Amino acid sequence: MTNQVGIDMNNDSDGDDLLQYNPNRLLDTLIENLRLKNDAALSRALEVAPPVISKIRHHRLPVGASLLIRMHEVSDLSIRDLRYLMGDRRNKFRISDKQFKPKEGETPAASNNNNSNS
Repeated sequence: MTNQVGIDMNNDSDGDDLLQYNPNRLLDTLIENLRLKNDAALSRALEVAPPVISKIRHHRLPVGASLLIRMHEVSDLSIRDLRYLMGDRRNKFRISDKQFKPKEGETPAASNNNNSNS
């Protein structure tokens, strides 16, 4: 199966470079597909500050979910293809069960009432 970017997702013979996390490949592909000149133009297209792109390139900031969604909206590439380009091969994402538990001393009904009155 070939994705929108032309990468055969069933063929692992592309080497280890596609298996390792590399956000530069993602950023370079976006620049090429959107026909942009540089990282500054990409930051304007994604509506983020230029240092965000620089920090992602230098592995000091991960590509977050909101930025990944913005990349999808701007480029029309699927989230799966964008993740594949940066080397993310996970099929499942695990969310901690602690994220969905109410805080101590708070009942679920109380937290729902607070949100609905806002």
